[in-house]
Amino acid sequence: GSVKAGKMPEGEKMRQYKQEEEQQQKEEEREGLIEFYSSYQELFQFFCSNTTIHGAIRLVCSKKNKMKTAFWSVLFFLTFGLMYWQFGILYREYFSYPVNLNLNLNSDRLTFPAVTLCTLNPYRYSAIRKQLDKLDEITHQTLLDLYDYNMSLPQRDWSTSSSQRRSSRSLLHHIQRHPLRRQKRDNLVNLPENSPSVDKNDWKIGFVLCNENNDCFHQAYSSGVDAVREWYSFHYINILAQVPDAKALDESDFENFIYACRFNEATCDKANYTHFHHPLYGNCYTFNDNSSSVWTSSMPGINNGLSLVVRTEQNDFIPLLSTVTGARVMVHDQNEPAFMDDGGFNVRPGIETSISMRKEMTERLGGSYSDCTEDGSDVPVQNLYSSRYTEQVCIRSCFQLNMVERCGCAYYFYPLPSRAEYCDYTKHKAWGYCYYKLLAEFKADVLGCFHKCRKPCKMTEYQLSAGYSHWPSAVSEDWVFYMLSQQNKYNITSKRNGVAKVNIFFKEWNYKTNGESPAFTVVTLLSQLGNQWSLWFGSSVLSVMELAELVLDFIAITFILGFRWFRSRQKLPAAVPPMNSQDNAAFQDEAPALRAPHRFTVEAVVTTLPSYNSLEPRGPSRDGEEGHE
Repeated sequence: GSVKAGKMPEGEKMRQYKQEEEQQQKEEEREGLIEFYSSYQELFQFFCSNTTIHGAIRLVCSKKNKMKTAFWSVLFFLTFGLMYWQFGILYREYFSYPVNLNLNLNSDRLTFPAVTLCTLNPYRYSAIRKQLDKLDEITHQTLLDLYDYNMSLPQRDWSTSSSQRRSSRSLLHHIQRHPLRRQKRDNLVNLPENSPSVDKNDWKIGFVLCNENNDCFHQAYSSGVDAVREWYSFHYINILAQVPDAKALDESDFENFIYACRFNEATCDKANYTHFHHPLYGNCYTFNDNSSSVWTSSMPGINNGLSLVVRTEQNDFIPLLSTVTGARVMVHDQNEPAFMDDGGFNVRPGIETSISMRKEMTERLGGSYSDCTEDGSDVPVQNLYSSRYTEQVCIRSCFQLNMVERCGCAYYFYPLPSRAEYCDYTKHKAWGYCYYKLLAEFKADVLGCFHKCRKPCKMTEYQLSAGYSHWPSAVSEDWVFYMLSQQNKYNITSKRNGVAKVNIFFKEWNYKTNGESPAFTVVTLLSQLGNQWSLWFGSSVLSVMELAELVLDFIAITFILGFRWFRSRQKLPAAVPPMNSQDNAAFQDEAPALRAPHRFTVEAVVTTLPSYNSLEPRGPSRDGEEGHE
């Protein structure tokens, strides 16, 4: 039979409204350009089911087994943690900027280095001869008082003018202010002049330097030789600083020092060297510097280098400054000053010294890879030398600038800064006290010079090795000295200790280059990251993009859900508006029309859902419908 049922207008309206809303939503989803997820669960389920990352699918396949799900979840995230731990190690290594050392052997025509040769004979220049004679006289009396040593003095012309006598009295006054004394080894108590003789091991010799406030500094030495030499050098520097024109000390005597000079079997001339004066090493001559055409050596060997015959007999020397005889030689690069104290070595008289060289170039990576400097322009120290930047140039410039700032004058051994003058105790009475205090701070790096001055990124060094033999031999010395006397202004009295020969040449044609290259580049970093990613998850770059997409989708869903929640919170008070009297009257007027019964026949047994029963009207209306069945 047929079943006829009448539906209440309210229930029918609600069902029709819901169906229309669902239909509209399906049409919107069908017409939309972007398909998105409605929940976090849907997002992660889609990702785990479709990603190429190994192990993620196990989180979905084993969802019915909670133990397996928990196991694979722990394993998955543990693997992620280990992989990113390895990533951290790789990033730390990359940002430490490691380098590889590259060693190359090159064969090419070699540029011959600059060679500086000094006489080791501080000369008694005519401009300061009288002052030095007076200093020797005072030193003679000092050594006689301290050690009962009667130092022999050469015969001098002691006739002086009135101005020279005034200069001598001034020198005596300043020397008396800085006397040489024996001092107690423990407490540095001065020894009285009339004290009896004591054990010399209990005393050490030195001199006292004081400032304007009578704060004194005891410069003491355990060796009497070092103390006398340093004390004499201190007064010698003051005498040199009093000469207004430095050219007055420029007394070159090349022919009386260099008896023979040859390079590549060709004779040298004056165009091949430059001259300068060193306070302790005397006249110095630099061969093959930038002022002349630079020598090149196409072949190694002793016959293709520089050969010199030099005078080593000291004439009119200052024995308290120079305690050795011979010559001092240094090999250095062009456009670099010759620091004879650092890289030079002595040539013995009566000896032929053969020095073989091997060139070595070093090129460092700058920037983040090392603390080197290209040209010194980024070093906070002014270059006082007329040469290119080197570390030693910077260190000495740093000390000189601190000397001018702290002591008000410049040290005589280093270049003079602009608007400064050299230290002289006739003008700067306490400069000695300031200098030795500053020198102690410099050596302890309190001034920061060793920290400020960085190594150059490119530098050239020469590895030297020397061989020695007697020259000339006993059977040939007669004719050798005779030929020298005929060709040069030769007036040597001691043949064996009067001359020496120096040969400087390249040992081999090859030279070594030490270079640096980045050990960990961006390409290397990406390769290592890819290796780790493949090791732990067996995936590729596209898998990384999938993971990035998951993160972006997660952020998007969070934003959308948060926006919906915020909108729902705003619409909640207006969702069920209260009915006023007019709305209630209108609803009652429309009620008879809406209550018109609708009849339809149902050809099957219909089981009504409980959720819909709650929407059907109760009371008399329901009874009336049952009566129509």
